[in-house]
Amino acid sequence: MKDLENKVAIVTGAASGIGREVAFAYATEGASVVVSDISEKGGNETVDQIKKEGGEAIFIKADTSKAADNEALVKQTVEHYGALHIACNNAGIGGESLPAGEYSIEGWDKVIAINLSGVFYGMRYQIPAMLSAGGGAIVNMASILGAVGFRHACAYVAAKHGVVGVTQTAALEYAPQKIRINAVGPAFISTPLLQHMDEEALNGLVALHPMGRLGKPEEVAELVLWLSSDKASFVTGGYYPVDGGYLAQ
Repeated sequence: MKDLENKVAIVTGAASGIGREVAFAYATEGASVVVSDISEKGGNETVDQIKKEGGEAIFIKADTSKAADNEALVKQTVEHYGALHIACNNAGIGGESLPAGEYSIEGWDKVIAINLSGVFYGMRYQIPAMLSAGGGAIVNMASILGAVGFRHACAYVAAKHGVVGVTQTAALEYAPQKIRINAVGPAFISTPLLQHMDEEALNGLVALHPMGRLGKPEEVAELVLWLSSDKASFVTGGYYPVDGGYLAQ
């Protein structure tokens, strides 16, 4: 039997990058996957690839920065598949690259809305649905920058620290009710978020990692899959880096 047989999972930000690989991993292990993103094109491509491999998935468009979209996403998931057991709150953006004294208010608000409020909104509606299903597992996508600072990324760093905090708090609250909630902290991963960088900047990022390379989306997805499965049945409230040694320095 596959690890996620008969489970229903939501993955936000699943049109590309880490989210897409998480959706693939869930589907490969037997889950019915709700692929969600603001990109219909990318989201439907993820669904098509899952179905091509014999998996089950649908696409539901949602903007995680809007509470109503998160509520509708969960509602439509339960209406379509009958329950919700797993969620990976992955959607996020990088934001501006400026020192704190120059960072725009609009830029700050946007990053916090998507990267932090979006995770809270997701859990706000996922948790009641999981309680109705008898329990579940949530994995929130934090970052190595949920543990340390990084120049010119104050909004992103603040949001990811917040993701770790809200994860730990919710994990304590719902552990007795069979909902496990954990956070994953990727280092710099080869995803569309880094596509705007030139070769020199990318090489600079590579040099920050003791393993001498960037991570791959599928390497993050493997940890998310484990945390979402019953193999991690005694694991909750944790923050788990996938970082090539970045935080050990």
